[in-house]
Amino acid sequence: MNLIKVRSLLVALLSLLLSGLVQAEIRTLKGAAPDFSLPSNQGAPVQLSDLKGQVVMLNFWASWCTPCREEMPLIEALHQKYQRLGFTVYGVNVDRNPKKAQPLLDEFNISFPIGFDKKGKVSGLYDVSAMPSTVMVDRKGQLRFLHLGYETGHEKNYEQHIRQLLRER
Repeated sequence: MNLIKVRSLLVALLSLLLSGLVQAEIRTLKGAAPDFSLPSNQGAPVQLSDLKGQVVMLNFWASWCTPCREEMPLIEALHQKYQRLGFTVYGVNVDRNPKKAQPLLDEFNISFPIGFDKKGKVSGLYDVSAMPSTVMVDRKGQLRFLHLGYETGHEKNYEQHIRQLLRER
């Protein structure tokens, strides 16, 4: 095995171990959400600024992340429940190889757009330090909440924040 493969394997293993150790945490954020555009699973690139006027859940995830797999169908259910009220999810997959994401997307029949951040630029822009990480953006494009990690029942916190942001005009 060459040095690059060994390094990649060690990084993936460390990330996998840490993903199970990150305790779920919620933080309040302020400031404008950094704009970005990524190639997506829906063909055309998706640009965050195009979603202004909606409440946006940015969900950073990876195919190797067990908590990400647990929350994905719950996030899809929230998307389905609230999209008619002006809510959308923009998933950001951080796998270097986007093809690794497809089995999970197929398994859970994900309907919201998934952007592929294979070089980690958007993850860096948002200072993602845990998998999964979820950022809530209000209708004006302002950062509001950061959810680090996922534990069973955490989707109730997501729903509380979605409702709060949808009520704001």
